[in-house]
Amino acid sequence: MKRIYVAGTADTKGEELAFLADTIAATGAAVVRVDVGTRGAVVPVDIAAREVAAYRPQGTSAVLVTNDRGAAVTAMGEAFAGFIESRDDIAGIIGIGGGGGTSIITAGMRRLPLGVPKIMVSTLASGDVAPYVDVSDIVMMPSVTDMAGLNRLSRVVLHNAAQAIAGMAGTPAPAAAGKPALGLTMFGVTTPCVTAIADELRADYDCLVFHATGTGGRSMEKLADSRLISGIIDITTTEVCDLLFGGVLPATEDRFGAIARTKIPYVGSVGALDMVNFWAPETIPEKYRERLFYRHNPNVTLMRTTTVECRAIGEWIGNRLNACQGPLRFLIPEKGVSALDIEGSAFFDPEADAALFAAIETTLEPAPNRRIERLPLHINDPQFAKAAVAAFHEIAR
Repeated sequence: MKRIYVAGTADTKGEELAFLADTIAATGAAVVRVDVGTRGAVVPVDIAAREVAAYRPQGTSAVLVTNDRGAAVTAMGEAFAGFIESRDDIAGIIGIGGGGGTSIITAGMRRLPLGVPKIMVSTLASGDVAPYVDVSDIVMMPSVTDMAGLNRLSRVVLHNAAQAIAGMAGTPAPAAAGKPALGLTMFGVTTPCVTAIADELRADYDCLVFHATGTGGRSMEKLADSRLISGIIDITTTEVCDLLFGGVLPATEDRFGAIARTKIPYVGSVGALDMVNFWAPETIPEKYRERLFYRHNPNVTLMRTTTVECRAIGEWIGNRLNACQGPLRFLIPEKGVSALDIEGSAFFDPEADAALFAAIETTLEPAPNRRIERLPLHINDPQFAKAAVAAFHEIAR
């Protein structure tokens, strides 16, 4: 039977935890009370903190036997993430917390697949919640008052949160039916290519296009890890540039990790690898001030990647793709990688492109299910889009 998990630090937020769990139970939902505190529960719970702490690979000592609160919070977050991954009966999860509790509980929430209901009632919910939500679908709900005992306002907030999680868990979204989902990456400078690909494939696939802004790529790979997409056409791998050279829209070191883990059909390319993204010109690091720039808009400034940087980008991508054992095609558009990298435009640099292409070809190890192909086309040429579609059809079969 699926149940709603209610998590909180039962040592400092026990009264609120009990009220929230009881309110959810009153709707008829099955509830599991989980303590993620480090000092002993003051209210009854179903899962004690010691049981959660046992899921930390390094053991419970850093969680429960330490006077360092920061270390304890970090360790309990690791333990709670492992605990959540071990469960197969979660209909939804709701947490309450201040700074420490929010960090611990959202670490576990982020391990759940997209689509599983997740609500975090937090004192931090009205600020920058990116570190807690990341690319998951956690709903952050402001607690308004601090959690230091129930009051007339906190009872209303917790009551509303309880009704929300009970409704989400009790009436789950219907399973997706019909066409399989396909992930695609796009930037403004690769829009013609990706739009043409999506138009070509939309009759057979539910095309999910992700803006390649760091979070876009991570969101797409999160869906792959959650088995919610059936293939990827990764035309725009530009987030790697920002990762390697300090741009503001970076991938993480795990870029392409989901492709390796899931082995889903993958078609990749070099879209927008001619640029690193920065904000307004005054934010550009001093070491780059003499470089070639293009002002995309008042708040975004693009820096052209050099021959040396392109070689490093190509090697990085090739090494990551070597870990991918599923069906893979990688297409190289010899006449330019973005709308700015075309003869007569600001970032046209055949020498840098040649270094990029050669580095990928040299680094990517040959394999029966893995092939790289050069095309005498620009990335936004309609024929390049057709080639990407054909490559995907070939491996998707």
